[in-house]
Amino acid sequence: MQPEDTATAIAMRLGTVTPQGKRRMIALVGPPASGKSTLAEMVASNLPDACVVPMDGFHLDDRLLKARGLLDRKGAPDTFDVSGLIHLITRLKNEDEVIFPVFDRHNEHSIAGAGIVGAETRTVIVEGNYLLLDAPGWRALSDLWDFSVLLDVPLATLRKRLLARWADHGYSEEDAAHKTDTNDLPNARAVTERALKADMVIDNA
Repeated sequence: MQPEDTATAIAMRLGTVTPQGKRRMIALVGPPASGKSTLAEMVASNLPDACVVPMDGFHLDDRLLKARGLLDRKGAPDTFDVSGLIHLITRLKNEDEVIFPVFDRHNEHSIAGAGIVGAETRTVIVEGNYLLLDAPGWRALSDLWDFSVLLDVPLATLRKRLLARWADHGYSEEDAAHKTDTNDLPNARAVTERALKADMVIDNA
């Protein structure tokens, strides 16, 4: 299925979802390089008064990761502020205007107060890796979603995409392979193998 058709199919399903709070809260989940960010934006464009909120704004800062010996595992579940994310999702369900942090990929850090969800927004699509993770802390998110979508992509496909991504960022072939195999793919396995049941599973190979 083409991305446009996938986005349309998801948007049609979401149109029938009844929100628990002020807004429909949608989780769009996928491993690194699964295409979730692009797809989330496409789905939002198919819905009235919808926006996308990436979970990446809750990355822990590199200085904190270094102090904890976690810098090489950046992107793993324990390198995020999950309590802060839960607080944001709860606010988005119940408050009119909500400010949220955004991750600056160029500089590799989060910027507080860089994003906004206005009172007119009726659907929020939260995209990220671990929004359905069956693990302490993360598990509490599952009760906050009105609907969840999980992207299913073979690991071999993810690896090719990740190698290309890191090459585009200037990594050597050896360094790109090391980063992919020692960090990204273990994170991808955590997303797919430890996920709670999603309302909709999409083959996004």
